[in-house]
Amino acid sequence: MRNFILILLVLIVGYSCENLNRTSLAEGTWRAELSVQDNEILPFSFDLKQLNGRPVIEIHNAEEIIHVDEIEIMKDSLVIRMPVFEGYIAGKFTDTTITGEFIKESLNRVVPFRATQGELERFNAKQGASMNVSGIWETEFSPDTIGSYLGKGIFTQEGNKVKGTFRTTTGDYRYLEGIMDGDIMKLSAFDGAHAFLFIAKVTDSTMNGTFYSGNHFQEPFEGRRNVNFELPDADSLTFLKTGQGKFNFSFPNTKGKQVSLEDVAFKNKAIIVQIMGTWCPNCLDESKFLVNYLEENPQLNVAVVALAFEYAKTEEEAFGRINRLKNAIGIEYPILLAQYGSSSKIKAQEKLPMLNHVLSYPTTIFIDKKGVVKKIHTGFNGPATGEKYDSFKKEFDAFVKQLASE
Repeated sequence: MRNFILILLVLIVGYSCENLNRTSLAEGTWRAELSVQDNEILPFSFDLKQLNGRPVIEIHNAEEIIHVDEIEIMKDSLVIRMPVFEGYIAGKFTDTTITGEFIKESLNRVVPFRATQGELERFNAKQGASMNVSGIWETEFSPDTIGSYLGKGIFTQEGNKVKGTFRTTTGDYRYLEGIMDGDIMKLSAFDGAHAFLFIAKVTDSTMNGTFYSGNHFQEPFEGRRNVNFELPDADSLTFLKTGQGKFNFSFPNTKGKQVSLEDVAFKNKAIIVQIMGTWCPNCLDESKFLVNYLEENPQLNVAVVALAFEYAKTEEEAFGRINRLKNAIGIEYPILLAQYGSSSKIKAQEKLPMLNHVLSYPTTIFIDKKGVVKKIHTGFNGPATGEKYDSFKKEFDAFVKQLASE
């Protein structure tokens, strides 16, 4: 009996010591930092709270809120897995700090990460705003190079706080949030897939700056005020090559069955083909839109099928990410694996040789009941683009209902 009591006391003391040494993450607002190139810091904010004894996080980018509940904790280590996307944060923590890395294994990318509880400001301004960037900005990224491309900056500013985005012909650069620090604009966004930082010197009519994506890429950009600027028509950039009468393919679904537009499931239906990737935030925006649209319009004689181009290194990993996306947002239409090991647009075009090119993820192809391609839409302007997104929804609804009724 004495030995049993001694063992019990040891266990109790050991358990008590373990509890005393166990650290829990403090609730409240946290400020996170990712270290990018040129010794710049990409900041973002998140709120942390305890739910049923477990931490949950809400990441904030302007009006966007991203809920994160896949958080694994072991002693003083943690892993924060982003919803839908592959990326995760791994590190050590105390009650008010996290130090570690943001990791995307398939791309071999590792970005230093740290976060501190109680810091409320996304960017720390050194001075008040001396410029106001509210309005429309005609923008060129990587100017004077072969790879240059156009963007449309859309910003609103209140005091020194700035929100907005850059639209491009292939989509938008997410919900950007930041400040004017004197005449320097600083904007950032982090959504679990992409980490974006924009820094630019602004005058009344121009801006010149650098765009950083994680710590693996940067490019210069130039902008000028132009309230009348519009990007090229997104319906004219991708098209069928001359002599190509129809669009078709044959790729496996998540059960390993080959699927093509010749299958009975697509007969006598208008078809929407989504060229996408599970790693792509603009594709996620479009997927959510399509799910909601189908739910709100069950009477339409329309079929949707997605073709996934994945950079996952194995077929098994690629299908795992497809199933994760389907489960996360309730996708019932088929997602076929068109490619894994690379999301190269050049290789994607090789898989779909009837197209002049694959310029963007996503690209959306609208096909009538006779199998004729009626329209190909490049890119997707999501909720971050405000009025553009609203007008897109109206145009999409009218076009699809007409397509389905023909």
